[in-house]
Amino acid sequence: MFSINSLKSLLYDSLSPTLRTTGWLLKIMLPISFAVCLLQYYGVIAWCAQWLNPLFSHIGLPGASSIAFLTGATATTYAALAVMMSMELTLRQATIIAVMVLICHALPLECLVNKKVGSKPFRMGFLRILGALLAAAYLNLVLPAMSEAFSSLSLTSSDTSLGEVLQAWLISSLRLSTMIFAIIYALMFVQRLMERYGLMQKLTRPLTPLMVLFGLPRNAAYLWLVGNILGISYGSAVMLQLEEEGKITRQEADEVNYHLIMNHSMLEDTLVFATAGVSAFWILSTRLLFALLLVWGRKALKFVFRASATQKAGKGKCPLQA
Repeated sequence: MFSINSLKSLLYDSLSPTLRTTGWLLKIMLPISFAVCLLQYYGVIAWCAQWLNPLFSHIGLPGASSIAFLTGATATTYAALAVMMSMELTLRQATIIAVMVLICHALPLECLVNKKVGSKPFRMGFLRILGALLAAAYLNLVLPAMSEAFSSLSLTSSDTSLGEVLQAWLISSLRLSTMIFAIIYALMFVQRLMERYGLMQKLTRPLTPLMVLFGLPRNAAYLWLVGNILGISYGSAVMLQLEEEGKITRQEADEVNYHLIMNHSMLEDTLVFATAGVSAFWILSTRLLFALLLVWGRKALKFVFRASATQKAGKGKCPLQA
C-alpha cells in the first residue's frame, strides 16, 4: 500500500544518488562547456568549422557541430548538450545533432559494457557511428524547416566582450545544472518506485508480442524494458545477471543489443533533449526506425548467407550422394 511515509522514503532515498550523479556529470560537463565557450569566442571553432563544413553540410549541419557530436560520442549526452547550448544552432540543426548523439554516445564505456554480455565491441561501435550518420542524413531529408533558435546565447558577436560571454555562460550553466538535477532526481525516484513495487516484471507481460514485431526473442521483453528505461549500462548489468542464472543465453543478449545500441534509455535521453526544446517525436521515431532497420536487416543478411551456403553445399555433392 502506497502511503505518505512511502513517498517520503522514496524521495529521501533518491536524493543521495541524485546528488552524486549530478556532481559527477557536472565535473565532466562544465569544464568542456567552458572550454568550448572560450574556443568559440576566440574563433578556434570557426576555424575548425571551415574544414568540416563540406562534410557536415551534406547532413544539414555546420562544421562546428562536430564538436558536440565528438563530445557526445566520447563522453555523455549531457556533455554534448552543454556544448550545443554554447553554440548558435537552429532547432532543426539541434534536432539532427541530438539524434546523432543519442545513437552514438559514450562509446568507450558502452562498447565495453556490450562486450561483457557477449557482443563484439568494435562491431557495436562501428554500427552506432554508421547509424548516427545515416540517421542524420535521413533527418536532413525529412525534417521540415525550423527557423527557431535552439540556444539564445550569442557568443560569436564581435561586439560582445569576454566578460559578457562568461556571464552568459555562467547563467546558461546554472540553468542547465538545475535542469539536470531535476531530470536525474525524477528518474531516480521512478527507478526506486518500480523496484519497490516490482513494476518492471509486471510491465513486461504485455510487451511479449511487441518483441516479435521488433525481431527479438519473445523472452527478451524484460531486457528490452530495462534497457529502454535504464540504459545500456544498467541493462547490461541485468543481462549479465540473467546469463549467470541461465535464464537467457549470450546469443539472445547479443540479439537484444543490436536493438538497444540504436534505441535505449528512451525515458532519460528523450527527456533531456525535449526539456531543451528538441521534439520528442523525432527523437523516438528516428531511433526506433533505425533499431528496426538494423535488427531486421541483420536477419535478412543472415538468411541470404545461409541460403547461399546451402545452395553451394548442394552443388558440391556428387550425383550418387544426392
